[in-house]
Amino acid sequence: MSENPAPIKAHPPEPELYEIRVRGHLDARWANRFEGLTITLEDDGDTLLAGPVIDQAALHGLLKKVRDLGLSLISVSPVEPGRADQSTIK
Repeated sequence: MSENPAPIKAHPPEPELYEIRVRGHLDARWANRFEGLTITLEDDGDTLLAGPVIDQAALHGLLKKVRDLGLSLISVSPVEPGRADQSTIK
């Protein structure tokens, strides 16, 4: 009788930090659409959405929300873990 080894439990992936920059200031009423992200209204008139994103599917979901709101996407940038403390998040 052979024994089967215990199944390996996969750990959920660590969320990656992203910064999503859109043109224009995002109205406060839309903040609940981007739960978990910090919304920063930049002095140059753009909005920075920053925070953890669990996986690529979640990132695409966020980008779909940006599209559905009719916002102009400027950039999507991963944030290196060591840089999180030094980011431009206000």
